[in-house]
Amino acid sequence: MAPALLPKHSPPFVRRYKGLSLSRVYIRHYAASAQAAPKRKKVWESANAAVLDVKSGDMVLSGGFGLCGTPETLITALSRRKGVHGLTAVSNNAGSGDLGLVKLLKSGQLDKLIISYLGGNKYLEQMYLDGMMSLELVPQGTLVERMRAHGAGIPAFFTPTGASTTVETGGIPIRFKPGGFENGVLIPGNKKDFKEFNGKRYIMEPAIAGDVAFIHAWRADEAGNLVFRNVANNYNNAMARNARLVIVEAEEIVPIGSLPPNTIHVPGIFVDRIVQATEPKGFDIRATAPPPGTAGGPSPEELLEKSTRRRIAKRAAQELEDGFYVNLGVGIPTLVTEYLRPGVKIWLQSENGILGMGPFPTEDQVDPDITNAGKETVTLLPGASIFDSTDSFGMIRGGHMDVAVLGAMQVSQAGDIANFMIPGKLVKGIGGAMDLVSNPDKTKVIVAMEHCSKNGSPKIMQECSLPLTGARSVSQIITDLAVFNVDRAGGFLTLMEVAKGVTVEEIQAKTACDFKVSDKLGEMLNSQ
Repeated sequence: MAPALLPKHSPPFVRRYKGLSLSRVYIRHYAASAQAAPKRKKVWESANAAVLDVKSGDMVLSGGFGLCGTPETLITALSRRKGVHGLTAVSNNAGSGDLGLVKLLKSGQLDKLIISYLGGNKYLEQMYLDGMMSLELVPQGTLVERMRAHGAGIPAFFTPTGASTTVETGGIPIRFKPGGFENGVLIPGNKKDFKEFNGKRYIMEPAIAGDVAFIHAWRADEAGNLVFRNVANNYNNAMARNARLVIVEAEEIVPIGSLPPNTIHVPGIFVDRIVQATEPKGFDIRATAPPPGTAGGPSPEELLEKSTRRRIAKRAAQELEDGFYVNLGVGIPTLVTEYLRPGVKIWLQSENGILGMGPFPTEDQVDPDITNAGKETVTLLPGASIFDSTDSFGMIRGGHMDVAVLGAMQVSQAGDIANFMIPGKLVKGIGGAMDLVSNPDKTKVIVAMEHCSKNGSPKIMQECSLPLTGARSVSQIITDLAVFNVDRAGGFLTLMEVAKGVTVEEIQAKTACDFKVSDKLGEMLNSQ
């Protein structure tokens, strides 16, 4: 039988079965030409017009990490609408200087923030401590997952992040009474239900449902398809899939068909409005390296003698093997890469969406869309990959990292760690630390810190007195005086190494808990 002739206007859909000859031809007829585009208008003339439907009391999701990928044009437009107030904003952080959500704080339009990290935002910190605004601190990975969940129709989920901490118990107040911390709590934290799966504790987190999402994209076509540039993907991806009204500011707006389908990060189905981004990109920390061939400062080895912190970092570097996937926290851990052993190369992961993070850029390499979790400009190594915050914290919680090196304010003999706040005095925010310590059976957690605080008090305790970042999470403690291994199950420490010139008796005097001494006690590697 001769094959059927297919009408030229209908694309053929042919079903084939292995070992059988073609017996049927299926023809699908479309209601419209494949070249025709829907006439629904998504591109708006101005940001001022696009934000007119934001109303008082709305929950506004604002993309970005630091100032990277921040929807500055839309935030600025909303800040002009002085009649809109009582807003709740959700973001990783609240901006820097006078940029980002700080604009809405200073205009008096924000009543509450749901964020992960304050960092050095002293204005926001003081407003919270003085009882002038509500603040819900959420672990960074949990925050993005709560938004992803709602966009996917999931009302709640269980996570190990924050289990057995103040996140579970609701111990971090959302708002203090007028007059501040000393007058007591006006709105307590949200207590979470918990459940054990396979002997491990998990807490239930509710999804976050946004009324409006402000998104910054690199490119958007007129159908609403979005492409993000480098690390500006971060929170923007999950937020764009969440809210009732999604408004996008794009650096480039292109005709339908201009974006290759396999490059699109967010399909147009999620996007309602698009405007041209007009505000310049900002930098949190413009960190640079000297040009090649330029005489720099002292070498890392030359700095060791006068730097206790660097000696700690060098000892921590000895724990890293070639090819390890590693996350380094802020402070002392950031120095670890300067002291890797010869031949050891690692893959550095940054919570905001980089695997294969490189050193600081030279001035001509600086890119506001390539920053690390400390919000410093960085570079990408050959073989690096970029992804959004959802994928980033999936790697972390899932135990795909080999090692996480973190600083700490306190560590207990059972491996509990506290490193994010001092009640009533210091509110840095949780950031990604709770996620990084949430799977210690698969990811080795090393604390690199000075043995005592500035006032001489011990930082290694029988029990932490500060709010916990994680319970029974730390496997090793490296200080300027000693190295301890932690038996998380047994709840005790074993002293493995002491620094040159330091005695066991001195360690005992400066440690606020009992510990065992290894039969093979040695001198701390690379101590001076």
